Amino acid sequence: MKYTLSIIIITATLLASCTAPKTEKLPYLGKKELVDGVEQNYKIPQFSLMTQDSTMIDNKSMSPNIYVADFFFISCPSICPKVKKQMLRIYDRFEDEPRFKLISHTLDPKRDTIQRLKQYAENLEVDHDKWYFARTDQDTVMDLAFSYFVNAFVDNEAPGGFDHSGKIILIDQEGHVRGFCEGTEPDSVTPFMDDIEALLDEIKTKK
Repeated sequence: MKYTLSIIIITATLLASCTAPKTEKLPYLGKKELVDGVEQNYKIPQFSLMTQDSTMIDNKSMSPNIYVADFFFISCPSICPKVKKQMLRIYDRFEDEPRFKLISHTLDPKRDTIQRLKQYAENLEVDHDKWYFARTDQDTVMDLAFSYFVNAFVDNEAPGGFDHSGKIILIDQEGHVRGFCEGTEPDSVTPFMDDIEALLDEIKTKK
């Protein structure tokens, strides 16, 4: 439970932001950071991940796109199937949108090999260039989950050996966190997809 208290505090901040009156532009979530003495909006830290097709993705390769991210593991017997059902809803709605991607990070790299992730993606019948199933080492993925404000940790008493939340996070093309929903709650996902549309419109406006 290394990050539990921090996650609670951050989640409370996110909820406060998400319950604020809607504006034309989605909010920037997370605590602002000082970079070279200048206050900037929070960004997802640097990452480098291997996908189900044995290709590498990182911040730079993702930067032309907005994307949603979740954390799961293939043998998860609890919330993961529910969250994947909602991720599929999102995939189906934005399948033909070239500026949008999805990333599912496995919390169990020991068992979720590249081959298993590839088979998992094939079973879902999704476009591998649209939806990445990614892995890295155990410590790195736990730190990465924390950076996305997702509570995740190893717990031998939890179903499947991991305790984690079902949040789905929306990231803009510059790496800022712009929204989230609870992937276990379909009613939360519906307005979240409207937020994705709003962010896509924001990108069009910037061009």
